[in-house]
This record gives sequence, structure tokens and C-alpha cells, in this order.
Amino acid sequence: MLRYGGFRGNTMTRIKEHVPVVFALVCLSLSSCLGLATQEERLAPPRQSVQAYRLEDIRRYVTENPAMAVHLIGVYRSRFGSAANELPGAAELDSLEAVALENLREAQELAIQGERWADAASLARSLAALGVPVENTGGEADFVLAEARQLLETGSTLPGFLAAVRGHDMRPLGLEDALFFLEAAVTARQRRTAAFFLAAAVEALERGAEGDPIPEESRAYAQGRDSPQDMIKGVATVLIDRGMRLERGRGVPDRVLGSAFFVDASGLLITNYHVIASEVDPTYEGYSRMTIRLGNSTSPRIPARVIGWDRTLDLALIKAEITPDYVFSVVDRVVPQVGDSVLAIGSPGGLEKTVTMGIVSALSRRFLPIGDVIQIDAAVNHGNSGGPVVDTLGRLVGIVFAGIEQYPGLNFAVPAERLAAALPVMLEGGKAERSWLGLTIAETSSGAEIIYTAPLTPASDQMIPEGTYIHSVNGERISAPQGLVIPALQDRLFQARPGELVSLEISGGMDLPTTRYILMTVARPELPLAEAVKLDSRERMAAPLFGLILAPTVGNSFSPSYLVKKVIRGSVADEAGLSELDPVSIRGFRVVEKDGYSLMEISVKKRRAGYMEATMQLVALLDSPDTL
Repeated sequence: MLRYGGFRGNTMTRIKEHVPVVFALVCLSLSSCLGLATQEERLAPPRQSVQAYRLEDIRRYVTENPAMAVHLIGVYRSRFGSAANELPGAAELDSLEAVALENLREAQELAIQGERWADAASLARSLAALGVPVENTGGEADFVLAEARQLLETGSTLPGFLAAVRGHDMRPLGLEDALFFLEAAVTARQRRTAAFFLAAAVEALERGAEGDPIPEESRAYAQGRDSPQDMIKGVATVLIDRGMRLERGRGVPDRVLGSAFFVDASGLLITNYHVIASEVDPTYEGYSRMTIRLGNSTSPRIPARVIGWDRTLDLALIKAEITPDYVFSVVDRVVPQVGDSVLAIGSPGGLEKTVTMGIVSALSRRFLPIGDVIQIDAAVNHGNSGGPVVDTLGRLVGIVFAGIEQYPGLNFAVPAERLAAALPVMLEGGKAERSWLGLTIAETSSGAEIIYTAPLTPASDQMIPEGTYIHSVNGERISAPQGLVIPALQDRLFQARPGELVSLEISGGMDLPTTRYILMTVARPELPLAEAVKLDSRERMAAPLFGLILAPTVGNSFSPSYLVKKVIRGSVADEAGLSELDPVSIRGFRVVEKDGYSLMEISVKKRRAGYMEATMQLVALLDSPDTL
């Protein structure tokens, strides 16, 4: 008995028995190789081109999500041709675009009919970005003011006043609206809010508006002044109990101490995100319980809960079931000047109701992922975080969020105007989502240069080229002092919801013709560059992380070599002394996502140092403040 190749018994007999089967298999294989279709292949639908699949997606989204359809139409045009007559299916594409725009208009009209004013305003912004006239239905300012009246009539004072101010910023209030909001502020006993709307009413009268005169009682209340003793009543100590922690083998209480201040009579307070992080951070594992205290250390602790938070601005909105004696106004915001006197109120080291005085030392410090912050020299310490900073008139200037321990005079506050802009989203509850396009920007002598486009983002979908410059956002030209161009760009996107349409005008130089892109924004990741690091090469990541733009040269596979093409001014690479045309080899690259930073080890021959070779390690945050 032979056993070989799976056949038993007489080998030749078994082979003969299997010849027909083998022959059939060979014929089937040959038919596939020669392109002879099987029955299943003949019945299968024909293969579609990439363009056909893209058009299918657009057809589907035209009704389901017209904003997404408009974005995908832009993607189609970017990828498959620049001129309409070169595009496959160009006529259908134009037809689909017209249907998408009409569906956006209809969605806005339905929002108006349902008095969903926030949705109507969002759709108005998308339509304005497309250049579609909205005069027949009303612009964003109309919807924002309608929302403000509706909120105040239902007793929602804080979001109502915030909406009224946004409407005033878009279009100055008329006398009737200004008087309505003035009376609401007097009724709510918010003096600085009343002062804001009194000024709006006076401006309306100066423009020649006719209507009821300003009531003298309201005028007198708005022109009064709150003392520091009054404001202290509106500040609370925040205590976070996180159980026990081991320290040198001994258990010690794990406590977080901060400050907060009331912004609404319903018991809403503002503090810092980093103070209450353990209450909402999904990565935190352990016990966490938050309370506030209004008096001294003998006062009772009042349970509090987190309503909403904005990690990018280090702000959080919390609530305690208590009616405060004083409420700070976030409406009568003020932009201070360097040298202005300010007061910081809080609980440094747990010493409640401490007031310190100083001046505004500097403006426009880039210490947060979005926007800029104020530098002050008023004494603040552990426990001051989240407390208010006010000027000598009692107007809110900012919120303390950080200091540098080894330099007691270097302390920082989030500007009050950023709090006012962030509050509407935080009031909706949960994590505040900010819009994101996927661009990293550098402020150069030629303007706002795009130095990096992150993969799988709206910007990469539209194939927005690196090395180009942003001229305008939603038709508004970028105009800002030196050093403030990137915060100005971020401000243009700040009010946009994820899912709104935004228009960008981009060119290869500030004096060259521009190209217009329409993009649908998405939610900004907590660490915008963390996902990009996973998807892109380390040499490309050198640009957004370290400000180092590299050009490849001949090198070995273990240590790729590059020439420095450009160094972004003020970047990590610039601080490390690198310059253009320096030869560079990347020795290692590591990402510590848990702590939010990355490291790149390089070998460089600096031209300025006579090409002497040196090894250095560059470190950068994954949450870059230069992203858009």
C-alpha cells in the first residue's frame, strides 16, 4: 500500500480517476486567465469608476446633508479637474449643486418656522459663505436677536444676554431692542450688563433713532459702580476630593483647589477646566467629588456638578443649587491695555476672598491652543485658578488660569471676550466642540502661510496645497497686527459649528490670483496633531510640530538625510538655532500621546557653526496653537 500526495491504493488507478477533475479545474483556471466570464461574473454589476462612486455619494448627501454635498462637490472638482468642461459629469454636478443650495435654503426656512434660531443662524453662516443672498429670510443678526428675546422671555438670562451682545456685534442694536435688554438687565440686577445696553441705547439715540426715552431709574442703576466688597460675594472656592494617594509609602489626601465666580443667578459658575478635569476626563480612573464653599473654612460645602467644558480655552461651567448674592457680568467685556490696573479675586492656598492688585503686563501671549491670553503681575498662587480678574470699574477682564512658580510676577488670564464667545456652546452641556479644517499656519512676512495639511481632514479632502497663503475667510480679508494673524483666523472659525460651510481664498502669494475653496468644518480633535502623527511620515510632521520644513537628499535607509528648506520664525527649530540649508538626519521620533507631546532626535551640521555636527532632541506639543 502506497501513500503519496493524498492518493491511497494503486497510484495509477487513483490518478486516472482524478484526471477529469484536474482537467476541469485547469480549464476553469484558464478561462479566468483568458478573461472568459463565469455565470456569476456575467450576472455581477459592471465595475464603476472612482468618479461614479463620488457622484453617488453626492447624490445621496444632497438630501440627507446638503452641506456635506457642497463639500464633496468641491472635493470632486479639486481631484478630477479645474475647469467645468474638463470634468466627467460636469452638467450633473452643476445640477446637484443647485439642488444642494436649494435644500440649504429650505432647511433655513424650516428652522425659522420652528423658531430654532440657533439653527437658522448656523445655516445663514453657511449660505453666506457660499455667497447666497439671505435678505428674504433674514441674516444671522436677525436670528441671533430673535433668539435673545426668546431666551429672556423664558427666563434664560445668561444665554439671552450673550445672544443680544453677539447680535449687537453683528449690527448695532436699535433703540427698541437696546431698551428691552436694558430693562431685562436691571430686573436681573446685573449692573455691568445694564451699562452695556445703556451705552447701546445712547448710541442708537445718537444715530437719530426715535422711540421711548431711557428710564431715569435704569440709567442711574447702570451708571452705578460695584465695590470689591460686593464682587467678593460672587466668588467661591472649588474643592475637588480625589481620595488618597501614596507619597513616599504614606497615604495623603489628594485634593485639587481652585476658584470660581457666579455668572448667573441660577447658580452657574465659571472656573478652569484643569481644576475640574477629574470630574469629566474619561481617562481618569479614581474617585472624584466636587463641592464649592462660599465663606471661610468653617462654611458648609455645597455639592456642585459640571455643566460644560472647553478644554482648548481651559474653561468650565459648573452649577450649584444656590442663589448667589452677586453675579459677574460676562456681557460688559473689556479689552484692557498694557499698564491698566486690575484686581484678581480668589482663594490662593485656600485663603478665601483674597484680593490682589497689579497691572496688565502684556497682551497676546500664545499659551492656549486657540487664541491668545493676557499677562498680569497681580499675585496669584495655587487656588487662584478660575478666579475673576476685573478692572477698577468692576468690569470682567479675564479668568486666572496659570502662573510660573519660579517667576511670581508672571501670571496669565483667559480674556473675558473669549469666555463670552465660548459660553453659548458650554451652556449646551458636555464637551464644547470647536470647528477644525486641518491646517497648520505660520505667520510669515508674506502673510498666513499654510505649512501643513493634515491627512483625512476637510483641507486634505480639497487638496489645499502647502506653501500657499490664506487671504480671506468667508469673504473677510485677514487684517491683524503682527503676531495676531493666527488668532484672528481662529476667531473667524470660533462661532462656526462643526458641519458648517466655510469659504477660504488662497493663493501662492499675497499679490497673486486667489482660488476659492468651500469646506465643511469638522470637530476639532483634543490633540489635533496626534492623529496626523499616526498617518503621516515623520519628516512631514517636522513642519507642524517643530516648524522645520525639510527637503530629502541622498542618505542611507537607517538614517534618512535632509536639507532644511525653511525654518518657521519663533518655532522649536528656530529656538534650537537651525537655519536654512543645514544638513539634517532624523535619528529617532517618539510620540507620548498620554502626555500630549512628541520628540524628534536629529543630527545636524549647522552652517552657522562651521558645519560642526551635533545631536539634539526637539520637543513639541501635539496641541499646537497654530492650527486652523
